[in-house]
Amino acid sequence: MLNKIKILLAAAVLSVTVSANVQAATITVKTGDTLWDLSNENHTSVEAIQKVNHLATDLIHPGDKLTIAQEKHYIVKQDDTLKSIALEHKVSVSQLLEWNELLTKNLIYPGLDLVIYKNSKIPKQDNADKQKKPAPVKKEKAKETSDKKVITVRATAYTASCQGCSGTTATGVDLKANPDKKVIAVDPSVIPLGSKVYVEGFGNAVAADTGSAIKGNRIDIFIPSEKDAVKYGVKHVKVTILE
Repeated sequence: MLNKIKILLAAAVLSVTVSANVQAATITVKTGDTLWDLSNENHTSVEAIQKVNHLATDLIHPGDKLTIAQEKHYIVKQDDTLKSIALEHKVSVSQLLEWNELLTKNLIYPGLDLVIYKNSKIPKQDNADKQKKPAPVKKEKAKETSDKKVITVRATAYTASCQGCSGTTATGVDLKANPDKKVIAVDPSVIPLGSKVYVEGFGNAVAADTGSAIKGNRIDIFIPSEKDAVKYGVKHVKVTILE
């Protein structure tokens, strides 16, 4: 199910143009931005930004314009169809199918909770063209070369703010004092402690922690907010060991 988006837009965040009814915003991507950073700054998720903007990957480029849309929920009633719901909310049937991961137009039923992104009419062709652009030269991407070790891992998230958490990593990093530190917990037999890594959708980080449940091809990503850590869920991502 889609992660819920709760957006409180500030007038001076990035290069944001807000619609008159404060339901959506257009963000201009700056050099060094990642979807992970933008999702955190705008209180949404990487997946939501990808869905609204029809992005097939997590690659974005300086100058790209991305829409951050407010999420609305609609409970399906008897005799509703996707077409009637789409017309009522001024979106397309294909958008409803995509946003709610529905396989066919017939897979709705009374009581179903549908997610609808307000003011999210983005021409698919525009974003399809973005996907064809060459990868941007960013500091965090430039280090990813063919001689680096790349592994696919099961990723979850953790926080230092939970009850009983010490907040200090296995290598001595005080995460409560340094909440902006990008740290992951690893199995040292797979990713050595102290390694600098690039995590797909998260960016550059340091393998500075371990965990009793982190064995084999698994990592735990440090996220300062417990709520955001829970929202991260479980993902399968690629990790590039840089050094």
